[in-house]
Amino acid sequence: MAVTDNENQSKADQDPATWMPPYEPARCDYIGEWVTVKSRWRLTVDTSEKEALTTMADGCPDVAITFTPAM
Repeated sequence: MAVTDNENQSKADQDPATWMPPYEPARCDYIGEWVTVKSRWRLTVDTSEKEALTTMADGCPDVAITFTPAM
């Protein structure tokens, strides 16, 4: 997802518990992409990240998560 240099710097290495795209219509896509990458690569999710994703995903009923597990 393309973002401005300023947005990229403000995000840094933060997860969805501490940073979301400021453009609200992009948030559901961002959540879907985040979960897809975490699932594909079997990456861990900490408690605050999981809570934030779960809460925000409730507002994204049309986002489908599909992935092929990495080998």
